[in-house]
Amino acid sequence: MTPGRSRSWTTVATPKSTTRPVDFGAILGRPGRAGPDTRRGAMNSEEERQLSAELERLKQEHRDLDAAIEAMLRTPGYDRLQVQRLKKRKLQLKDQIGRIEDQLFPDIIA
Repeated sequence: MTPGRSRSWTTVATPKSTTRPVDFGAILGRPGRAGPDTRRGAMNSEEERQLSAELERLKQEHRDLDAAIEAMLRTPGYDRLQVQRLKKRKLQLKDQIGRIEDQLFPDIIA
């Protein structure tokens, strides 16, 4: 041992971890964004088919909301509160669409 150097770092035992990796996406309220269960390799074809069908349904609902908002805005004396609610729902759908697309088409950093 060199003089003036502490040995405390060598005496600390490092037990092997038996816990699973932490899914920070789920902790932050963003399930499906992180963790081993959301990788494409962990998904079977039935799950992929279901996610694709859900993705198409959400995209269609998003388009329908867009058309409804446009129609309301063209109507004289439209209900601004209702338009605001529809826009909020549209944003929620966009977030859901993004999460599903991340599951189906993950970014692969090479």
